[in-house]
Formats: sequence, structure tokens, C-alpha cells
Amino acid sequence: MIGTLKAEEASQLQLVEREDVDDEDDLFEAIDKLISAGINAGDVKKLQDAGIYTCNGLMMHTKKNLTGIKGLSEAKVDKICEAAEKIVNFGYITGSDALLKRKSVIRITTGSQALDELLGGGIETSAITEAFGEFRSGKTQLAHTLCVSTQLPTNMRGGNGKVAYIDTEGTFRPDRVIPIAERFGMDPGAVLDNIVYARAYTYEHQYNLLLGLAAKMSEEPFRLLIVDSVIALFRVDFTGRGELAERQQKLAQMLSRLTKIAEEFNVAVYMTNQVIADPGGGVFISDPKKPAGGHVLAHAATIRLMFRKGKGEQRVCKVFDAPNLPEAEAISFDGYYSYFSFRPFLIASNHLNPDL
Repeated sequence: MIGTLKAEEASQLQLVEREDVDDEDDLFEAIDKLISAGINAGDVKKLQDAGIYTCNGLMMHTKKNLTGIKGLSEAKVDKICEAAEKIVNFGYITGSDALLKRKSVIRITTGSQALDELLGGGIETSAITEAFGEFRSGKTQLAHTLCVSTQLPTNMRGGNGKVAYIDTEGTFRPDRVIPIAERFGMDPGAVLDNIVYARAYTYEHQYNLLLGLAAKMSEEPFRLLIVDSVIALFRVDFTGRGELAERQQKLAQMLSRLTKIAEEFNVAVYMTNQVIADPGGGVFISDPKKPAGGHVLAHAATIRLMFRKGKGEQRVCKVFDAPNLPEAEAISFDGYYSYFSFRPFLIASNHLNPDL
């Protein structure tokens, strides 16, 4: 399915460090450009300390948020925003320009032709792809596969970039990456070196890890951010209906940050989600479940994929919600270490309410 890399091509894994990346310059403007626009270097440093490394990222913050940075007054913030607006166009563009901008989107292969076709070519950059389902339904396995396929050259339907992995459940296993890399004909050591990994233990820790990614992504060519899973720590740190409103607000802030990272650095965000019982799912569904996170998470995800167990070792992936993809399913017959050999299955009716 995917051609094996030749030995002399193995060095392509390192091209993410030294390859000509002029095209990336058009995606974001470094925050340092504010200095040439008349902004004090000390104020620019304060922005960097707050996790803002690009003018694009700066324009994604409210003035209220910026004035909360120590040492930045309202007058300074107004001046900074005015300078950034001259560097970055955040106003109206034509539909033709929007279409041209979409050409920078990269679709990263899942390792399966059928699943790639289901997704319109693969996992999209500048978008959030959510995979929800029960335990052992294949969500984390796909995350491990994407850790490898993202590092493939673009002419092999990869992203030719690095991977950031935030693990909230302790399920990342580097030893699982090794056989997947070997099946792609890649050097496992080089693949693992191009994955930056962090274990999160609280929702606050998880959010701070996202803030710290801006510095890395502004300097190195990342193409994928994995959060496995996005909801786990929120379900632990917030309990009962009394804390539900606060939980959803904090979750919304987290998801907003993920959206900004995806669009600011043109990376694909792949996040897994858990499911909860749905008593109102209907009498015709034998085991009704719905994704956790409610409306907040439903509206934040660009593409929602539902994973479920099939017969025996079968795993089924369904496009649950997407702005430009038809509803369809694919079925896998793979083993533990495989990289998903999905096959087209059927067009299925939607049993779950996408607004829940």
C-alpha cells in the first residue's frame, strides 16, 4: 500500500530540520517583526513569555487577555495590536483567496487507502479531528500510527513534520511506534526522536503544555498535535453538576487554544474522546452511547469520527460529523500492531444526535 523507503531516503526524516521551508513563512509572521514596527523589545519579550510567538497568534487574543500580561498596559496593548494589524491581515478576503489559502492544507495519510478516502485524503491540517468511542476501539492505535505517517515526505502523503503528543491517560507506548515505523520502511530511532511527548496529570497542566508548544512550533516544523484524551482530566478534576458549568468553560478555553494552534501553525490536531451512557438514546439501540464533553466539544471539533468494536477483532470507523465529508463507515480487520487496513463498509444512518 505504501512504498518502502529506500535506505538512502531514510535521511528524509531529518529534512524536517533543514529542508527549505519558505512556504511556511507565509503561514505566520514571527512576533519579532513587531520590533521593526516600533514596539519595544521588552514588550515583545513579555508576549513571548506569555506563550505568544507569532503576530497571527497575537491577533487571536482579546485585549482583555493581553492586558492581563504583567507589564502591558491598555495603551501598550492598543499600540501592539495596531502594529500587528498592519503585519497580518485578519480582515475580509474573497472566496477565491479563501480557496487559495486552503491549498496550504496538508492531508496526512492514516496508512489506509480506504480510511484516507473516507476522510477525503487523510487527517487535515488547520483542523481538529476528534475520535470518540469505547476503550479498545482503535483511537489510540490510530494516534500511534499518525505519529509515524506524519513524518513521511509529502510526496508519500505524509506531513514531513514533527509530532507533539500530550498524554492524559498514560497510554503512549514508544515500543508500539517501532513496528509501525518498520512497516512504513522508516528508521524507528529517527521517528521517535521527532516525537515530543508530555504526560499531563491535571487539566491545568494540560493547558500549560499547550501554551508551551507555541515556542516549539514557531521554531520547528510540526505537523501534528495529539491529545489523548482531551476530556479525561476534566472528568476527574471536576465532579458533580455543581462544577459542570466551570468545567465546560475551562474545556471551551482548552478547545479554543487547540483551534488557534491548528490554524496558526497549520498543524493537524487529533484528539481522542471518551463516551458516556445515553439513557435517552432510544429503544432501538442496544447499547446507546454519546461522546463526552457536550455541545462545547461538539462545536469545537471540525471532523468527528466514531470508533466502535465490530465482530471479533473488527474495528469500525464512521464519519460522525464533518463540514465537507459524506456520512460513511470503514471496517478494519487488523491486529494489534498494524497501521489500520480499513476497507469501505457501508453508508450508515446516524444513530447519535451530533448536537449532544
